[in-house]
Amino acid sequence: KMACYGRCFCCQCCCREGDTRTPEELTILGEIPDQEEILPRKDYESLDYDRCISEPYVEVLEGLDNKKAKKYEAVQWMMVFVIGVTVGLVGLFVDSFVRLFNKLKFTVVAIEKCTDKGCLSLSLVELLAFNMTFVFIASVLVLIEPVAAGSGIPEIKSYLNGVKIPGIVRLQTFVCKAAGVLFSVAGGLFVGKEGPMIHSGAIVGAGLPQFQSITFKKIKFDFPYFRSDRDKRDFVSAGAAAGVAAAFGAPIGGTLFSLEEGSSFWNQALTWKVLFCSMSATFTLNFFRSGINFSKWGSFQLPGLLNFGEFKCPDGDKNCHLWTAVDLAFFVLMGVVGGLLGALFNCMNKNLAKYRIRHIHPKAKFIRVLESLLVTMVTTVVIFGASMLGECRDLSTPTTHNTTVRLAGSEDINSTIRQFFCSNKTYNDMATLFFNPQEAAIHQLFHQDGTFSPVTLSVFFFLYFLLACWTYGLSVPSGLFVPSLLCGAAFGRLVANVLKVKLGMDIYSGTFALIGAAAFLGGVVRMTISLTVILIESTNEITYGLPIMITLMVAKWTGDFFNRGIYDIHIQLRGVPLLEWETEVEMDRLTASDIMEPNLTYVYPHTRVQSLVSILRTTVYHAFPVVTENRQNERDFMKGNILISNNIRFKKSSVVSRAGEQRRRCQSMKSYPSSELRNVCDEQSAAVEPSEEGEDLLQQMLERRHAPYPNLYPDQSPSEEWTMEERFRPLTFHGLILRSQLVNLLIRGVCYAENQSSASQPRLSYAEMTEDYPRYPDIHDLDLALLNPRMIVDVTPYMNPCPYTVSPNARISQVFNLFRTMGLRHLPVVNAVGEIVGIITRHNLTHEFLVAKLRQHYITI
Repeated sequence: KMACYGRCFCCQCCCREGDTRTPEELTILGEIPDQEEILPRKDYESLDYDRCISEPYVEVLEGLDNKKAKKYEAVQWMMVFVIGVTVGLVGLFVDSFVRLFNKLKFTVVAIEKCTDKGCLSLSLVELLAFNMTFVFIASVLVLIEPVAAGSGIPEIKSYLNGVKIPGIVRLQTFVCKAAGVLFSVAGGLFVGKEGPMIHSGAIVGAGLPQFQSITFKKIKFDFPYFRSDRDKRDFVSAGAAAGVAAAFGAPIGGTLFSLEEGSSFWNQALTWKVLFCSMSATFTLNFFRSGINFSKWGSFQLPGLLNFGEFKCPDGDKNCHLWTAVDLAFFVLMGVVGGLLGALFNCMNKNLAKYRIRHIHPKAKFIRVLESLLVTMVTTVVIFGASMLGECRDLSTPTTHNTTVRLAGSEDINSTIRQFFCSNKTYNDMATLFFNPQEAAIHQLFHQDGTFSPVTLSVFFFLYFLLACWTYGLSVPSGLFVPSLLCGAAFGRLVANVLKVKLGMDIYSGTFALIGAAAFLGGVVRMTISLTVILIESTNEITYGLPIMITLMVAKWTGDFFNRGIYDIHIQLRGVPLLEWETEVEMDRLTASDIMEPNLTYVYPHTRVQSLVSILRTTVYHAFPVVTENRQNERDFMKGNILISNNIRFKKSSVVSRAGEQRRRCQSMKSYPSSELRNVCDEQSAAVEPSEEGEDLLQQMLERRHAPYPNLYPDQSPSEEWTMEERFRPLTFHGLILRSQLVNLLIRGVCYAENQSSASQPRLSYAEMTEDYPRYPDIHDLDLALLNPRMIVDVTPYMNPCPYTVSPNARISQVFNLFRTMGLRHLPVVNAVGEIVGIITRHNLTHEFLVAKLRQHYITI
């Protein structure tokens, strides 16, 4: 309260407690009981997507010709191709080892033999031992690199949105993610390997073009290209798209995923590069998997880690149809139910994630491992017990269509049935779903006809729904696509059974299973265009485009009525300042001056080393405006500086052009009959008549201009007798300089002595300025004993003299669109006379911050 009174000492105001607090502070204080989902926000940084047009960068541009530009473009295409091939090989590695571990596990744990010999308890113990060992390894890998937990899609979505999450694209994260997902899937958890493939692809895209590693510092090559966040983020977009393409065999879907789910900046050239990268990943994985599994090198039969097989009617059956117009009504209803189920899933998982954040994560790390082992044990016992409840189905049940659909190996779909606890000529339908790889279970639901009872499908859906919800968020690498597809396929197959048996309708069960999978997945993740194309490419059936699109649209609308998608929920729980596509309409009641940060820490164009060190060591800001104070009657400190020269040139041209315009206006007014206008014109023309005296007057006007750069001599320091206006003069804005640039200048000794000219200051090239990217040194790593505090640093050659700026009166929608579209990190607020009044960052544009400011706006009104 004292601080509030101090701000309001010159006016009578009523300071309401909490009016100026952030949403997070209000929540912690218990003043917003209805918004429990807002957790304390971490200090996430933004990416520098805007180019710094400094003098070293301009020198690079001046030395760039068409030949070098084409070479740069060729290197980009080469890197995109290498990223795609590498992601395809990563997918091959993951798929091969998951199959190997599963084969090893079920070779030792022979459950079908024990059903005859009566050693079920021993089989259960062996199965528990395998699963818990695998999951323990996966959990330990996540303890080494906590960012490797989960699917990684929320983190990659945040990165593409412009948020720099520590460790998200490191080599150590990649190793823990790719290796951990092998053991998570092989450990029997209800997780998929497709989500982690997207994260792995993004890491490959971020790391390969850099040719260096922070984890292994010896991996460092002199590769001068792509040394900026702008280039790196483009490659991350390509890598994430390649991960989707390798996971689902959907290169176009992967491209749309990168566009829809994150990237705030996009262009046609990037679209082509991302699509080419996705194609490279898809066909690399297809080439090797088809050659290994079918021994036919050069054939392409397995496009992705997950493909849904071929949907077609049996030959000769003219009455069969995949779907009809009547079925669309049921698809819409399934979309509504899928949206409701997805909203319920997200709500339960959100509450569970909040419980983990508050009660499990603050404790010792081994508690997270114990939780993963507990979920593994419960999952193993539940599926083992549920298999005993399965019905024994007759093997002679005819399969009316496509009985020769081939899975990832050389076996057909009928070879994946399980005969647990059933006689030789029957099989267990529950065990067929639970004790098969998830991809094989999806094929069973899509392409087997009449082999699962309604009770089995209901129990399977209920158990899978609960266990998948409990599993997502554990400290293991885990994906959510395949569990959601499998859960939704069971729901769709159940609807098909009801329509066939109860209503006697002639429908294609596989279509309803596919629509159920799309409805549930759409209700959980709320993706639209990209998910539609991914499912169409996975089915290889364009006729499913309309029903899939309608189902996903209805599921999204229904789910959005209750809550957000699962990835957006986890982004919000982590406190990541994600920027949506646009702001709400009512936010335009606010202006840039309402949300900006007015308390600035600035530097002068020529600043002493002592001042720079003090600023860097006592603040956490990542950029500083370069300003000068508007002082009257002050001489130029540097007459040769390009900015000062431009100011003089522009001022001269402006005065001359205005004088000419005034003469033209006067000539026009002389034609008016009014004598008053003629008299006014005569007076003004006499004042601006060009002559030698006029030229002297122009020179006097230029000499009386506000000096752009202040003096640094001691006699110009503030005096005790100065008034408040003299001490705090308006600040003319000249550009932005980053913290990393200032530290780099200090470390490399870029400065000059007080009795020297700034021309004697050493000059750094663009390569030297970006040499330490992406890990620039910190000010606390600097040995202060090596610095001379009286030396002066000229920051003008290295600052960005032309950043995007905004007026204080700009509406929030304008500010938001500029900030998000251009991928900015800092947006200076400059008034009409060129004085900086504040800075806007990503945190000032988050939904929570804008809502709080809008609430204050209403209170003020």
